[in-house]
Amino acid sequence: MIVSAPGARIAARVDGPADAPALLLANSLGTTMALWDAVAARFPGHRVIRFDLRGHGASEVPPAPYRMGQLVADAEAVMDAAGAKDAVVVGLSIGGMIAQGLAVKRPDLVRGLVLACTAVKMGTPQMWDDRIARVRAGGMEAVADAVLDRWFAPSFADRAAWRDCLLAIDPEGYAGCCAAIGGADLITPTSGLRLPVLALAGAEDRAAPPDLVRETADLVPGSRFELIRRCGHLPPVEQPDAMADHVSTFLDATGHR
Repeated sequence: MIVSAPGARIAARVDGPADAPALLLANSLGTTMALWDAVAARFPGHRVIRFDLRGHGASEVPPAPYRMGQLVADAEAVMDAAGAKDAVVVGLSIGGMIAQGLAVKRPDLVRGLVLACTAVKMGTPQMWDDRIARVRAGGMEAVADAVLDRWFAPSFADRAAWRDCLLAIDPEGYAGCCAAIGGADLITPTSGLRLPVLALAGAEDRAAPPDLVRETADLVPGSRFELIRRCGHLPPVEQPDAMADHVSTFLDATGHR
């Protein structure tokens, strides 16, 4: 479906019965909702909601830069359009930042968070400005090799489809989301959250190293941290079984069945 969010039309997909517990999946920078294909089907008892970030996939590409608040509002609009409340939100990388913001802004929509390969602050503004400049000058090809090296563990060989996915992202949309990450520091709002949180890190993640993910988990009392072995930045691609198992265990622990 196409959802009208403030300033952009957002492409979304909803699978599962309308009265089933809701599970929102928010993907990473440079990917589309296809990131979750190997995981989403493993939750047939849930209403699984996915969407493309603004500027990505089938979503509209407004002029950059974007703000994290706009990306949170996009997720909020998708949830409202799906008629979903009291969901567990699984967010990966920038999707995890969106998940944190959504839980702060709309606690009625979020009962628990799975924060995968993410943090309250990722990189520095200068780092993101430099990446934006490279994309502006040379398109997605200018950053593709470096991004794939950060995404995947050295042992993961099936990179071609994900390189194609990255190259298909509109440079304007990619730059817009880079600006949103560079301008975001969620330490204060996330520190105030009081809800179940599972933090997942890839043992070989160079984009969001395990210690960074653990530090974010430690901000929320009672949170859990788990490490996924032989995995980089995209567990739904590299280790979908482990990713799904961790999410399933969290759903059981929170009674979200």
